[in-house]
Amino acid sequence: MKSKKILFLCTGNSCRSQIAEAIARNTFDDRYYIESAGTENHGVNPNAVRTLKEIGIDISSYKSKTIELSDLNNFNLVITLCGDAKDKCPILNQDVKHIHWNLNDPAKFKGSDLEIASHFQRTRDLISNKIKELKINLEKGNLE
Repeated sequence: MKSKKILFLCTGNSCRSQIAEAIARNTFDDRYYIESAGTENHGVNPNAVRTLKEIGIDISSYKSKTIELSDLNNFNLVITLCGDAKDKCPILNQDVKHIHWNLNDPAKFKGSDLEIASHFQRTRDLISNKIKELKINLEKGNLE
């Protein structure tokens, strides 16, 4: 059985949470169960697929998922990635740790294809750095 269940939650489960789930799965070992979901289902954004493929992670088979808010208490750690998800997150049981990473939605960025790709890359790299920090903190027991 997995010792830690981590959920990355955003509104549409199309970009930020998909990127976070994929990077976390490639960062954490099998003692961790990693999942992502949204308060709504917007489908996986093709730019999220492309930006992860650039670093050797394939999420082309991933599906956008919604979660019943009552199921949030099945996780040890819930990480909200946008203000909307944070606002919709109910009061969690006291044994569920909640962290909020307020990340701008790369899908809302307007510009050329190159500018959009660059924005997704920056978001991916920011998420990657936050997950590395998270792993260090979990290993040190700082989030227990």
